[in-house]
Amino acid sequence: MAVESLNILTGINRISAPSSGSMILVNDLYGAMPHTRTTFLGRAPVDQLWRAAFDRLIILSTTKRPQGPDFHPYVDELTREVGAVVEKVQPDVIHAQYLGFALSLAFTRTAGEIPVIAIAHGTDVMAAERSASERETMNHIAAASAAIVAPTSALADRIDRLTGRQFTDRLTVIPWGIRLSDIRGRSQPPPAIGPLSLVHAGRLDDNKSTITAVEALALTDRPHRLTVIGDGPLRERLEQRAVGLGLRDRVRFDPTLTRAELWRRLRNFDAFVFTTRGVEAFGLALIEAQAHGLPVVYSDLLGAREILGSSGLPYSPGNPRSLAMALDEMGRHSRRRKALTEASLDNARRYDITTTGRQLRELTLRVISSRK
Repeated sequence: MAVESLNILTGINRISAPSSGSMILVNDLYGAMPHTRTTFLGRAPVDQLWRAAFDRLIILSTTKRPQGPDFHPYVDELTREVGAVVEKVQPDVIHAQYLGFALSLAFTRTAGEIPVIAIAHGTDVMAAERSASERETMNHIAAASAAIVAPTSALADRIDRLTGRQFTDRLTVIPWGIRLSDIRGRSQPPPAIGPLSLVHAGRLDDNKSTITAVEALALTDRPHRLTVIGDGPLRERLEQRAVGLGLRDRVRFDPTLTRAELWRRLRNFDAFVFTTRGVEAFGLALIEAQAHGLPVVYSDLLGAREILGSSGLPYSPGNPRSLAMALDEMGRHSRRRKALTEASLDNARRYDITTTGRQLRELTLRVISSRK
């Protein structure tokens, strides 16, 4: 029996490289989705290894403009460019990445009878919560979409609220995943007792709240050490804060690494610290850490709790003292750490990118079938 092949058009209005979690995700996702032909719209420059997941990569030429007086003319110009692509590709379905951003709006304007599935990534939801114009755009895209995908029920509920509960029946939760087949675990078990070697990885901005981890180290009973991997607007302030707290020898700052480099480094640490205090679409870094056998100490957000269940150690978001207590608890109790390590490995196995790809393909086929 022949398997139905899908012709998918999608894209993200950024450079075509693993420059963010969303870009890494789509590369993994469409590479793992069976029986598809995917055309991806992106920006130059192009990372040649990254593009391998797509059958065709088309570079957008319309100059980007942010929300403001030039936004609507920009979307009109982008819509004309996207319309020409739709006419050429003739996709079976459009996957509009991000609810509320310009490329998704252009997709919905040019789709015609082609069904659109909108896929939320978190930053779109944060933008809609901050801005009435972003919220209006989100509602336009939601109204034009046959289905709306979110990686957690917590994010789906936020979208539902922002769209006035008008599209509840279109919302579907499909958890994200990573390429578990690429994971190589730690070569030796962590030490049983003593100060912890901690790692935090991600963009250094207000929402990621790395400052919580830095300040927590000044409150712990034991001299735990922290390595911060990443870049962002708050890097200099974080470095200054660490020095001001007398933590120069206990906090290290390393630049952003490629995923392969990060994965090689992860196995050398005792635990992963997750400090986001606001919206987090999914938290792929949590699963990456767990898959490498790292127990996770995490800010107790609804989405993170949904992903981790009892496999992580929670603390109050944005509260350095709460985090310090959690770190000391993990450092004191070797059995607790061992149990969390085992639970982490078990939990990570739930989030393979092949499962994400299969579920998104099945939803796509249902949407297409309902239009016939």
